[in-house]
Amino acid sequence: MRNPYAPGAGQRPPELAGRDRELQQFEVVLERVARGRPERSMVVTGLRGVGKTVLLNTFKSMAMQRLWGTGKIEARPEQSIRRPVAAALHMAIRELAPRHRAPDRIEEFLGVLKAFAMRDPSAAKGTSHWSPGIDVPASRGRADSGDLEIDLTELFVDAAAVATDLGVGIALFIDEMQDVQAADISALCAACHELSQTGGPLIVVGAGLPHLPSVLSASKSYSERLFRYARIDKLDRQAADLALIIPAREEGVEFTQEALDALYDAADGYPYFVQAYGKVAWDLAPRSPITVDDVKVSAPEAEEELAVGFFGSRYERATPAERDYMHAMATLGDEPVATADVADALGRKPSSLSPARDSLIKKGLIYSAERGLIAFTVPHFGRFLRAQPI
Repeated sequence: MRNPYAPGAGQRPPELAGRDRELQQFEVVLERVARGRPERSMVVTGLRGVGKTVLLNTFKSMAMQRLWGTGKIEARPEQSIRRPVAAALHMAIRELAPRHRAPDRIEEFLGVLKAFAMRDPSAAKGTSHWSPGIDVPASRGRADSGDLEIDLTELFVDAAAVATDLGVGIALFIDEMQDVQAADISALCAACHELSQTGGPLIVVGAGLPHLPSVLSASKSYSERLFRYARIDKLDRQAADLALIIPAREEGVEFTQEALDALYDAADGYPYFVQAYGKVAWDLAPRSPITVDDVKVSAPEAEEELAVGFFGSRYERATPAERDYMHAMATLGDEPVATADVADALGRKPSSLSPARDSLIKKGLIYSAERGLIAFTVPHFGRFLRAQPI
């Protein structure tokens, strides 16, 4: 019951170790925007399990502590961002509204927001599940053209104006940003570009897989100058140890040095794995300190849980043809591999494998590391696949 470790999707670990640089970077962004200084929006990238969502949620908390308006969405490949962004900005303005001295300014913005949301294609088809609980009539002639790039730019500018009235900012957080549709990414970049020129206090903070910068770059050539990029990876040895030691000490429990060595070898510094192995080692250790023998006994159970929940759940989403493709990738090693080499391993022409590759990219199981190279989005996935029967 006292186990402090939290190996869950997006769950904040008890000790957020090894992310001081990113937290300081975001602190600078918040401070500069608050002072009316020009500042770029921010994008965090990395593999699955390195803590992108945790960092995004921490950034959101930091913005809320400064009394900013905040909203968050999780992008989906099949969904336009119009309705989710409308819902997120509605939440952000609701956070600001009680402090605003001009209710008519809030109502004016809500009318624009409602008009923006109602231009969503899913609304016309009756497939949208979000209905804006806004008691003002939809505005006309603002953010309602049906062109997302125009509408999003106008909506962001109007939202930023409301924040300016209060001397604060608005932060829109987008998780799984690589899944935003191409046209929507283009509109998002254009809206951020306009804000960067006008100095409006609204920022977009995205998180996504390692190829997100190339997705943004393909959309707008100026995107590399539009965002501040932060690539996060596995923890170094000191940070990984702190992630285990500090929560345990608060519960009066210690680790032997040999146990920490074994845990680092097993988890390889990946934050999700650190939590997973730490949790099972805690549960199975009979007393403090937790020893290397406790780690050896607990490791198979931790690996089994990862095989089912972390690796297996993703593997099950793949079709037989996609699984063959991933098994071929795994036989070639754990580094990014050439698509031509995967085709050779399967005895097929590269063009005949394009549908399987593209589908795996859309499912978020692999990504294009650079032109002609692909890699798994999940650390140690190749090792997991090599242990599976074909």
